[in-house]
Amino acid sequence: MNDLSDEEWATHLSRTHDMELDELKALNAHYEGEQELSYMHPELLKEIGDQIRQVVINWPQLIVDAIEERLDVEGFRYPDSDSASDELWRIWQANGMDEKSQQAHVDALAMKRSFLVVGTNAKQADTPLVTAESPLQMHADFDPATREIRAALKRYNEVDPLTGTLRDRYATLYRPNATVHFRSVGPGTWQVSDRDDHKVGEPLVAVLPNRGRLLVPGGQTELKSVLPISDAACKIATDMMVGAEFHALPRRAAFGFDEDDFVDVNGKQLSVWSRLAGRIWSTSKTRKEDGADVLQFPAADLRNFHETIELLARITSALAALPPNYLGLVADDAASADAIRSRETRLVKRCERRQKPFSGGYERMNRLIMRILDGSWDPRLMRLETIWRDPATPTFAQKADATVKLVTANIIPVEQGREDLGYSTTQLARMRQMDEAALTRAAMLDLHALNTAPPSGPAAPQTVPGP
Repeated sequence: MNDLSDEEWATHLSRTHDMELDELKALNAHYEGEQELSYMHPELLKEIGDQIRQVVINWPQLIVDAIEERLDVEGFRYPDSDSASDELWRIWQANGMDEKSQQAHVDALAMKRSFLVVGTNAKQADTPLVTAESPLQMHADFDPATREIRAALKRYNEVDPLTGTLRDRYATLYRPNATVHFRSVGPGTWQVSDRDDHKVGEPLVAVLPNRGRLLVPGGQTELKSVLPISDAACKIATDMMVGAEFHALPRRAAFGFDEDDFVDVNGKQLSVWSRLAGRIWSTSKTRKEDGADVLQFPAADLRNFHETIELLARITSALAALPPNYLGLVADDAASADAIRSRETRLVKRCERRQKPFSGGYERMNRLIMRILDGSWDPRLMRLETIWRDPATPTFAQKADATVKLVTANIIPVEQGREDLGYSTTQLARMRQMDEAALTRAAMLDLHALNTAPPSGPAAPQTVPGP
C-alpha cells in the first residue's frame, strides 16, 4: 500500500475508521454511563414507558479510573544519566502533558488506544508542539510486517458556535516524510489544503495501546470482559426499581365497591386503579350489610435483587483485579495495612503492565521531539526510560524506612532513594542544589578553621631536672 497517493490514504483511513467508530462510541458510552439498557424485552420497556429510568451502575468507569489514577509520569531519563532530563520535562510541561496524559490514559484504557502527535511550533521554535488525540477522531494503519505505524489520519469538524451547525470538515494525514492537511469537498472526498514535507522518515505520531497483542498492535479495551457483567447489573438494578414501584409496597384488593366509593378523607374522587403509596380510601359501606372488604397482599422481598447484584460485583472484582472494597463488598480479612496491600496486589501489577506499552509511546514521542529540534536521530534515545510514580500504596513511613536501609547499606545512592520516595523532578533538582550548597558551606567552614588555627611551631626543649 506504499504506492497509494495522499488522497487515497485519506480515503482508506476514513473508511477503516468508520468501520470501528460505532464500537468506539459504544465503549465511550459505557465509560460515561450513557449506554442503552440491555437484557430487557422491548415490550416491557414500552409498557413501563417513562415511569422508570434506567439505573446505571457505572462499574466500567470505576475500572478505568482505578488504573488511571495510578499512572503518573514523572519524567524521562537518558541511559547514561542518574537524573531525569530537564529539557524533555520542560517540553512535556510546556505542552500541558501533565493533564493531557491523564486524559490519554483514560481514552486508551476505555477505547483501546490513544495517540500522541508531534509537530513544529510556530510560536516557540525550541518547543515542538505535542498533542494527545482521541481514537474517536484519529485512526492509524499498522504495517503488518513491522507492526509500526505507516500512516495515520485525524478528522475533525468546525461547528458554528451560535447555531451548532457544521461549517466544515478537516483532516490531517501523517505519513513518514510529510504531514498533509485536507479539507472536505464532499462526502468521502478530500482536497489538499496544505502540506509539510518534513522528511523525518517516520510519521509524527505515537500510539498508546492498551492490552496490545502480537496481531492486535492497536490494543483492546480494558472493559472487554466486564461489559456483559456490567450490563447485567444495570438490568437487575432497573428491575429492582420496577419491583419497588409495583410490588415492594403492599398491594390491596377491594371487593363490593363501586367507582364512586373511592374517595379520600375530603371526599375527592380517586382512581380505581390508583397505586400511589399512602393513598387513603373511605366509604360508608360495611362488610356485614354491603359485603365490602379490602385485602392486603404481602409486599415483595427485594433481597434476591441485592444478592444478584452482589454476585455480579464479585465476578467483576475478579475479572478487573479490583479489591472487593472498591465495589462496596465486605472483604473476609481484617482491614489491616497488610490486608489492604494484599488485596491490591493484582491491581498494582496490572498498572505496572500498562506502564510498559505506554512508556513505548512516550519514548517514541520524545525521539520525534528531539529529531525535530536537532535534525538528527540521537542513538541514546533508543534506550530512553520513562519514570513513573510507584502504582502501589505503601505508607510513607514504610517506604521511607525501606529506602533509608537501602541507602545506608550502599545498595542504592541517595539520589535513587529520593526518586523512589516519589519526589518530583523539580523537587529533586532543588535537593541537588541544597546538597551542593551544603557541601560549599562545609568546605568554607573547613577552610576558615584551617586559616584561623594557631600556628604550631617546633616543640620546646624539655628541661631535665638535675640530681
